[in-house]
Amino acid sequence: MQLILLTSVALLSLGMGSKLSAQAASGQPSAALAQNLQNVYQYWRNAMVGKNYNAWKQSTAEHRKLAIQNRILSEKGRFPTDIFKTPTPPPSINGLKLLRANSQGVTAKLIYFGKVDFGIGGQPTDNILVLNFVYQNRGWKYDNAEFVNLSVLKDVRKQIQSGNLSYLDDAAFKPNGKIPQNPIVVRAAKYITKVYAFCPGREVKVSINSLSKHRFQDTQQAEVVIGGGRDGVNSIWYSIKDLPGYKGDDPLTLRVYVFSQINGVKPVKVFQYQVEKGKKPKATGSERFTIDAATAAKVLGRR
Repeated sequence: MQLILLTSVALLSLGMGSKLSAQAASGQPSAALAQNLQNVYQYWRNAMVGKNYNAWKQSTAEHRKLAIQNRILSEKGRFPTDIFKTPTPPPSINGLKLLRANSQGVTAKLIYFGKVDFGIGGQPTDNILVLNFVYQNRGWKYDNAEFVNLSVLKDVRKQIQSGNLSYLDDAAFKPNGKIPQNPIVVRAAKYITKVYAFCPGREVKVSINSLSKHRFQDTQQAEVVIGGGRDGVNSIWYSIKDLPGYKGDDPLTLRVYVFSQINGVKPVKVFQYQVEKGKKPKATGSERFTIDAATAAKVLGRR
C-alpha cells in the first residue's frame, strides 16, 4: 500500500448554526490526526443523539449515507426520519484508551480499548472498538464502527491489558486507502428479510442476491438484507474463517428469515446452515433459498 497524504479537520462544536469545516494538510502527526478524527466522531455522535439531520449529513461518508438509506427502505421505513431510530445511542469514547490512530491515503482508523458501553445493561468488559473514517469534500467523514468482542479471546485481552499490541498488527486493523464504492440505491422492499449469524471466534461474510453484503465477527447478530428477499429463488454466498487467536470448536449458525409487519405472525426461516460443536465449518458455500407463495401469503397476511 502507498502512503499518500495525511489530512486534518478543524471542527466547531455542535449546536444551533454549527458547521463542520476542514482543511487538508500533509505530514500530520498521529496525535493531531487522532484529535481531529475524535472530533469528527463526537460531532457525528452529537448529531445522532440530538437528531440533527443536517449535521449528520455533513459528517457522514457518502457511501454510508446511501447504505443507511438502503437499509431503512429495506425495512419499509421512512428516510431520513428513521436515521435516528436506534435502540441505543452510539457508544461514547470517553474513558476508552486510544491504542492507535492510523491513516492510509483517504482512509483512517481509530482503535480503542476498554469498557465499550452500548447502553444495554450489564457490566461492560474490556473489548476493542474501531472507528473508520474517509476523506471526502475537503474533510474527514465518519464511516462506521467495528466492535471486537474479546470474551472468547481472553489471551488477546490480557496481552492488550499488559501493553502488547501485536494483535492489532493484523491487516483488518489497518486502513486500506480505498473508499468503498457507492452502493446501488434500492427501492422499498416487498419482504423484510434478515440474515442471522452466530459465529463465536469466527468471521462470516455473506452476500445475498449479489447485492446485500454482510460481515459478522465473533457475534450473535442479525442484519437486514438490502433490497429484501425476492419472490422465487434467491442466492446466498458465504465464507467462514477463524479470527486471529481463536482456537475453539464452538457451534456456528447462519440463517435467513422473512419477517411480517403483522402482529402475531412469526418470522419464516427460509435458509439455514448449521455446524455442531466440534465440527469444522466449510470455508465457503454458495446456495439458494426460495420465498414461495405460502411464505408470501403468511408474511403479507393474505391468509
